[in-house]
Amino acid sequence: MTVVKSTLPDDARRIACDALQETLVDLLGLSLTGKQAHWNIVGPRFRSIHFQLDEVVSAARGFADTVAERAAALGVPPDGRPETIAAAFALPSPKDGWLRDTEVVQTMVEALEAAIGRLRQRIEATEKPDPVTQDLFLGITAELEKQRWMFEAENFPRD
Repeated sequence: MTVVKSTLPDDARRIACDALQETLVDLLGLSLTGKQAHWNIVGPRFRSIHFQLDEVVSAARGFADTVAERAAALGVPPDGRPETIAAAFALPSPKDGWLRDTEVVQTMVEALEAAIGRLRQRIEATEKPDPVTQDLFLGITAELEKQRWMFEAENFPRD
C-alpha cells in the first residue's frame, strides 16, 4: 500500500529509495558505533575524543531523520527498526569492552571512510533518477568527510 504518491517515476523512486534505506542503515549504525565508543573510550585523549564522538552521533542521527523523511516523502516507508539495522549494518565497529583512544580514532576513521565510500556510490546512482536525493547525499558526504578528517588528524603522526 502506498500512502504517499511520489512525483518520481517508479524506477527512479525505487533507485532513490533503495539508496535512502541503505543510507539510513549506515547512519543509524554509525550513530550506535559512535555511542559505543563514547561510553567505552579510555586514554589520555579521553575528553576531547569523547566530545568529538558526540558530534558524529548528533550529525548521524540528524541526517538519519532527514534521509528517512525523504524516503517517506517519496512514498516508501523507511525502516529503522533495530533488527533491520542489525541485519544490514556493514560498516566497521568497535570491539566490546574498554577502548584505547587510539583504537577509537582508528575505528571511527575506518567507519566514516566506509560510509563515505558507500555514499559516493549512491551519489552516482541517484544522479539521473533523483537529483534531490543526490543533493541530500552530497551534503551528508561533506559533513562525514569533515568528521573523518578530524578523527584522522587525532592519530598524526602514526606510530
